[in-house]
Order: sequence, then structure tokens, then C-alpha cells
Amino acid sequence: MRTAALGRTGLDVPVVGFGCAPLGNLYAEVTEARARAALEAAWESGVRCFDTAPYYGLGLSERRVGAFLRSVPRGELVLQTKVGRLLRPRSGEPVRDPHGFAVPGDTEPVWDFSAEGVRRSLSESLERLGLDRVDVALVHDPDEFEGEARRGALPELLRLREEGVVGAVGVGMNQAAMPTRFLGEFDLDVVLLAGRYNLVEQDALDDLLPAAQRAGTAVELGGVFGSGLLAAAEPADDATYSYAPAPQGVLRRARRLAAIGAEHGTTLPAMAVQMALAHPAVTCVLLGVRSAQEVRTGAALPEVPVPGAVWRRVREEGLVRPDAPLPGDAAA
Repeated sequence: MRTAALGRTGLDVPVVGFGCAPLGNLYAEVTEARARAALEAAWESGVRCFDTAPYYGLGLSERRVGAFLRSVPRGELVLQTKVGRLLRPRSGEPVRDPHGFAVPGDTEPVWDFSAEGVRRSLSESLERLGLDRVDVALVHDPDEFEGEARRGALPELLRLREEGVVGAVGVGMNQAAMPTRFLGEFDLDVVLLAGRYNLVEQDALDDLLPAAQRAGTAVELGGVFGSGLLAAAEPADDATYSYAPAPQGVLRRARRLAAIGAEHGTTLPAMAVQMALAHPAVTCVLLGVRSAQEVRTGAALPEVPVPGAVWRRVREEGLVRPDAPLPGDAAA
């Protein structure tokens, strides 16, 4: 798989990375055997970037990812986890499927964006992973805790980078505005933006993406399928976008994009991945997958042929913003 530089970190990553939330039993159980098969298929497909977090399955994702990665050459991969939630025993009776993860509800995440919480979080992540370091550490979803992240978590991650405890630092969020503010204040290596830049939504062109380009900060994109809408060749009536029923206008646009692709012998998922990678600030896309077949399909999407005529039609019909880079632009 082709690779790209991860900002100024000195690390190279494949343009498709493994988003490991599904291995934490997101919405439905993934057996140990199926999780292992997915990780093995990722490695065989050239995937070398793995994104996990304590929150994913309340530790389950980190344990599964760590168990696999201990069996492959450590120097060949980039491992990324997050800080901001500490896992603590739940008081009272366990709850079913806590936080959308099909795992025993005897543990709960506790918000902590303090400097001490960051160090404790990384230490506990390394214990679950069974590894001695992570390559990238991101502040995870500080939406309601901007001040705490600014005063505690981000300065502490920068200190840990100086100490060599982590190689690169940044923030991972489902919004663009707050990471853009952080980029103006902190020397961040990576921003993971989930769900806010894709074939049907490009608002991050207004703030985060140009700010990242100016700063030389790598952008990783999650949610390039819009939580399901763009993942199928033909969006279904009940397709979801941003984890809710897709609005009718968004659904119509996705279907028109799919129809243009089909007319030229390509698919909507390939278009979604390749459009996301066309922006010069974007280093890679992180695909959340839960089976070996999903991994193989996803890893191949950057190389699926998408004729230039597709992108010309998309541009002519105004299906993306005029300032959204498309793969065909270089040849235009």
C-alpha cells in the first residue's frame, strides 16, 4: 500500500489505517477469532497504522490490538491511542452494552484531562497493550472540557513528547472548530477528524484543513463513509449519516454520487476514500472494520479505478464544494 508522511513526525503511514473501535465490540460482539483474523488480514494487506483508545470497548480494543501487535515487528507499525478517559470499576450493578459497546458493564470511563490523568492513562494503556510505547497519543473528545484540555492534557502531552515517552501528539474529535483553535496555540503533530470531511460534507475546508496545512500538521480522517451512508454501492432507504437516519437531501446527494460512479464502472466507497485522500493536508483515512473481508475490501479502495470523468461530473453537478480538492484536479 502506498504511504504518506505523517506531518513532521518522521513517520510514514499507509494511506489506509485500521480504526479499532469495532474490535471493542462497538454495537455488536466481535469474537476473539474474528478480531484476530481482521488484524491478520490488515497486516497482510499492508496496513501498518492502528488507532485505538481506552474508551473502545472499555479496554477490550487495546487488549486485542496489543496481543496481535506483539507478534509482528514493532518497528514496522504506527500505534496510536488516546487520553482523556480513565477506566474505573463501576459502582453498583453492571449495565448492559455500556456506551454502545457490547462488553461487560462492570467498568466505566471517567473523564480526566489533567496532566496527572494523561500520564496515568498512557501507563494503563501500555499495560493493556502489553507494549512499551505508543507512537502517537491524542487527546480524545474534549468537547465539554476545552479549558481542562488546554491547561492540562495538551501541555502534558507536549512534555511527554519532549521526554521521548511518545513520538507524536495531537487531538482526536468529531468537530473541526476546537482542533482548529488548538492548532493556533499548540505545536501538534496530528489531528484526527472524525465524520466532518467526506463526499457529502466539507465544512472543515473553512477552518481545520487550511490551519493544518499552515502548521504542517497531519490530518487523519475517520468516518469517511459517514457512519454508513457512503459505505455501500447504493445507499439504502434506512442509511445512516453521523449515526442518525440520513436526511433526505443528503441521501439524494449520495445516491446521485453513487449513480455517477456506477455509470463509469466504479463504486461509491472507492469514491469516498479517494476524495478524502485528495486533500493535501490529509495523510490517511482510518476505516473502522470488524472482519477480514472488510479489511481487505477497505485496504484496496485507494487503488480501485475511478475515471477522471467521474470527478468532472461531480464537479459540474455541484455535488461537492467548489473548493474541495478532487483526485481529478491534478489532471484537469
